[in-house]
Amino acid sequence: MGVFAAICAGNAVFYFALGAWPVAIFMIVDVLILYLAIRLSFRAGRAREQVTVTRSDVHIRKIAPNGRHQDHHYNPFWARFHIDRHSEIGITAMRLTGQGRATSIGAFLNPDDRESFATAFSQALATARR
Repeated sequence: MGVFAAICAGNAVFYFALGAWPVAIFMIVDVLILYLAIRLSFRAGRAREQVTVTRSDVHIRKIAPNGRHQDHHYNPFWARFHIDRHSEIGITAMRLTGQGRATSIGAFLNPDDRESFATAFSQALATARR
């Protein structure tokens, strides 16, 4: 970010000295937009989910970037794990349903991590049911 800002500042000074002040303003705006995009990306990266499977409870805690959380509880004997697949992409969505409600899981994961999570979660749910 610092290198990009320095390059844009140098170009802004150059174009301002040539009398092309609108170009200098747009260079500064570019730096501000990039800064905001990076801040929003880091903020979104703080979102996470915690999934705990026990014999008596499946607990899903969704934690938003601002720290707020939602808790979802399911009985492992009534819960059903649904996976939506695309032939080329792989897993596109995962959700846990039961007792008339549904909770999306792992929407932010990349395709490889979705595959490994789906395998591990399916095994954990099967183990809890035994």
